[in-house]
Amino acid sequence: MSIKAALIDLSGTLHVEDDPTPNAPVALQRLRDSGVSVRFVTNTTKDSKSTLFERLSKIGFQLEISEIYSSLSAAATFVLNEKLNPFYLLTSDARKDFPEEDTSRPLDSVVVGLAPNAFDYDHMNKAFNVLLQEKTHKLVAVHQGKYYKRADGLALGPGCFVKGLEYATGSTATIIGKPNRFFFQSALPASLRPEECVMIGDDANDDIAGAMKVGLQGVLVKTGKFLPDALAAMSTPPTAVVTNFSEAVDWVLCKNRS
Repeated sequence: MSIKAALIDLSGTLHVEDDPTPNAPVALQRLRDSGVSVRFVTNTTKDSKSTLFERLSKIGFQLEISEIYSSLSAAATFVLNEKLNPFYLLTSDARKDFPEEDTSRPLDSVVVGLAPNAFDYDHMNKAFNVLLQEKTHKLVAVHQGKYYKRADGLALGPGCFVKGLEYATGSTATIIGKPNRFFFQSALPASLRPEECVMIGDDANDDIAGAMKVGLQGVLVKTGKFLPDALAAMSTPPTAVVTNFSEAVDWVLCKNRS
C-alpha cells in the first residue's frame, strides 16, 4: 500500500536546535513534490507554534504554520474543553499558546511542559500545593519525555518532574502528547486510514511505537535522541530504521514506486 501522508517529528528528526539534519530541507521538498502530504507533529513544549514556524523557516524549511500539530496545541485545547484555570510550569514562549489565567478563580490544575527555568523548588512546591488542595485538581502533562536532544548532547525532559508530582500528591497525570493514541489520531488527515500514513521520528517509543499502535507505519531515524538500547527494547520493530530524515524520504519514495 502506498503512503499518502507523513507525520514528521521536528526536534532531532528535521533539526537539532538551529541546524537541519543532513539534507533535510531538500528531502522535505522531494517528499512534497512526490504528492505525499505532510504534517509536523511534535512534543516540543519550550516553543510556541509561531516560534517553531519562524525557526524552521529561518533554517530553510518550506512549510505552513497550519501544518504544525504540537502537544502544546492539544494541551491548550484540553484546558479550554475542561474549563481549567491552571498553574503553568511552562516557558514564557510556550505560555502564549494557552488561555490567560483567570484571576477571579482559584487555580484548579497544573500543566507541565519542558520549562528548565521553572523546575526549581518554589515552582514545584506551588504546583504540589495546587494539586493537594482538592482531589479533583488535575495534573496535565504536555508530554512526559525522559530526555531530548540539544546541540551539547542529551538533556533531561519533563517526565521526571511529572512523575515527582504524581509521587508526592498521589495524582495521576493526564498525558497529552506523543505517544498518546488520541494525539496521533487527531493528527491524521481525516480522509486517510492509518495504514496509508507513516510516522518519521527519532524516538523509538514516543514517535514510532506510539504511532504503530494506532496502525501507522513507523520509520525510525538515527539522529537526535536515537539510542540503540531503546530500539532493542521495542516489542514490535519499526517498519524501517534509517540513518536520517533524508534517507527516510528515500524509503517512502521507493515504497511508493514499488
